[in-house]
Amino acid sequence: MIKPLILLVDDEAPFVETMSKRLSKRDLNIITAFSGEEALERLNNHRNTDVVILDVKMPGMNGIETLAKIRDQFPLTEVIMLTGHATVESAIEGMKLGAFDYLMKPCEIEQLMTKVQEAARKKRDHEEKIREARVREALSVHGLE
Repeated sequence: MIKPLILLVDDEAPFVETMSKRLSKRDLNIITAFSGEEALERLNNHRNTDVVILDVKMPGMNGIETLAKIRDQFPLTEVIMLTGHATVESAIEGMKLGAFDYLMKPCEIEQLMTKVQEAARKKRDHEEKIREARVREALSVHGLE
């Protein structure tokens, strides 16, 4: 299987640096962003991104606003929300907006890895179903099914 491409978004540079190193060692391709706006730019340039690990509390565009834009512009990309300031309200809001899951910072790296792998699998399953539907549609258009 191709290494999942992960976008790590957090305004705390030391956290991003540490997590990038730890996740890269676990066979993931990591790209980073330090704001919601930068995350959207990165996704535009890396449309094959599988999973976004997104901090909820950031200056400017917060995680919930960023999540809404990601869901709108990149509907197949899965998003795992991370926060050190978890509230039940933001967790519920994130899940309503389509976040794959929600983890508290600091989270166990193994727990995060499990969520990332599940999210990447979900995205790839969706892509496969879309490909199969397109093939069936193309065959049917040409009377070949």
